[in-house]
Formats: sequence, C-alpha cells, structure tokens
Amino acid sequence: MTTRSAAVRSAPALTLLTALFTLLAAGPAATTPASPPASATGPNVAVSQAGNYPTRPNSYGNFSVSWASTGTADTTGITRLTVDLPPGLTTGGALMYSTPYDYTFDQTVSPDGRHLEATFRGTRVPGRGDFMKVQVSSGAARPSGVIRATVANRDDVDAADNVSTYTVNGPQRPADVPRRPVVTGIGTTTGPGTGGTAVTVTGTGLDDGFVLFGADQATTSHCTATQCTATTPGGSGSVPVTVVTPGGAADAPGGFAYTGPPPAPPATPVVTSLNRSSGPSQGGTSVYVLGKNLAGGTIAFGDAPAAHVSCGDSFCSGTSPAGSGTVHVTVTTAGGTSATVDADRFTYTGPEVT
Repeated sequence: MTTRSAAVRSAPALTLLTALFTLLAAGPAATTPASPPASATGPNVAVSQAGNYPTRPNSYGNFSVSWASTGTADTTGITRLTVDLPPGLTTGGALMYSTPYDYTFDQTVSPDGRHLEATFRGTRVPGRGDFMKVQVSSGAARPSGVIRATVANRDDVDAADNVSTYTVNGPQRPADVPRRPVVTGIGTTTGPGTGGTAVTVTGTGLDDGFVLFGADQATTSHCTATQCTATTPGGSGSVPVTVVTPGGAADAPGGFAYTGPPPAPPATPVVTSLNRSSGPSQGGTSVYVLGKNLAGGTIAFGDAPAAHVSCGDSFCSGTSPAGSGTVHVTVTTAGGTSATVDADRFTYTGPEVT
C-alpha cells in the first residue's frame, strides 16, 4: 500500500505560477481519448494529455492533463484524476488552471513522486473542460516508459475515453479500456457518525478507484485490483458504499450505517454579491454568486432551484430559473442556507411567467 503525502494546493494560489508555464510551448500530443459511442446518453467525462515531456537525463518539463464533459448531460459531483509516471520521472504536483473558481480541487503525491491523485468537485455542462499542469523532472538516467492518466466519475456512462497514455522515448500505443469494477464484500458496515472508521471493500477491477460513502468521498482510500481500504467521512443514517474507477462504479452489498450523532455541521454559507442583479423572466441567465463557505452548495432564486450549479469555497455559478418580481438568491450547503441580504437580490424583467 502506497502512503500518500498530504501536500494540498488551493486553486487560487496556483494561478500565481500561470505566467511561467504559459511561456512553455506545447510538446508532442499524447493519446487522444476515443469519442463516446453514439448510443451513449448521460454524463460522460473524457481525459487526454499533451505537453513538454522530459526526454533527456536531468531535465525538466510539464504536461497538461485535461478532462472534459463530453456527454449529453451535466457531469456533477466528484471527478478524480490519477497520473502514474514511469521509473526515472518524478513530480512535485500539479497546477490547476481553470477559472472561474466554481469548484474545489485538491491533490496528493506519493513519497516517491511517481503517483499523483487529484480530486475535482464541480458541475460541468457538456462541452466544458478543465486541465491541470503536471510538473515533471528526470533523474540521471534517460527516462523511458509510459505516463498514464485516468479520470473517474460515478455517473460516467462511457469508460472508453477514461485512460490516456504517452510513451516517453518509445513508440506510442493506444490506451487501454479499463474493466468495470465488481464489489463482492465489505468488511465493516457500521461506525460512528463522526467518521474515522476503517473499512475494507473487496472485489475485482478496483484499480485506480476511490470510495464514496453516499455522495461523500472517504477521507482516505487506497485501492488495488482486489481491495480498497478506506476511512469513513462523517455522516448519518444508512448510505451506499460505492467504489468508483475509470472503468465504472459498483456498490458494495449492504452499504454502511452510521451510529450516534453526526459531526458538527460546517459553517453557514454567506452570500456577499451577485455579478448580475437582473434577467429575463423566462430564466436562462448565467449568474455568479460570491461569498464564503459555499463549497458543494445549491442555488435558489426565491424558492426555485437554479440549473447547472457549481460551487467552490467562495464562488458559485448557475443559471436562473423562470420567475417574476424581485427574489433573493441563496446558497444552501450542509451548514444551512445563507441569510438574505440586499446584495443577493435578483429582479426578473418582462411579463410574469405562468
């Protein structure tokens, strides 16, 4: 089992280095993921990579790992990326570039610098994509081998485009299509609502997976081909336990039941401003909501939910529903609903919608 470092970088801080890396020209393209089959409907996320790969001893480079919503419905929730480097190449981590910051992003790097895991949480409409830039260096020997990047999302409908590969100093080859996971057992099925319970899930095809308890990611998890070890987040009631891999998602039999009180709720969300204060009564206005404690939230215009909602810690995006008059725009998270203020007012223009 590989122990991962706790190095976590916030997206806003990473933009300080953007200028440096934009000076680096794009290098040879890596394997492009296959297009989803015409019959596939629903959310689909695809991964690709390209950049300046180190090909000589004692050299530096960087490459982008891109993921895009390519299906017929929004990609939502947790999207997880992994990058594995061959011997002779190491990374200190990735820089996240995408704006606006209507998402959360964190990453861990293994102590040997050859395995990176990143978690992106946000909503992406079909056609929208994001990318991170992975910084790489080579050792004293000439590097060679396969760089492998994967993407996984619980609701993904097509696994054919979830793996991308690039061979350093060697012939390129098509990326493999990962097999679907199968979960056959779960070792522990109850634990306190505060979280912290160690759970072992067994099955096949669990490589590159991560574990969800309900909609929440395990606080730690590590998966081999036949076993995942995970630590429960806080929660309440009975929730499904799901292993999500680039090949798909599989539920454990029986799920997990929380006992006792849940953890203390997070801080209440606060809305401080909107980028737009009015829009047509038929809805469809793109609105940015600024504030704090907004991560994972939903947006409402009065009592009507917004569409295509994606929330980072201090920034949400969404699309207004149909409505009339002047309403308050609020954000709701596990910590509650934002208090109404003058700065969150949105006025519908045009005739009342019936």
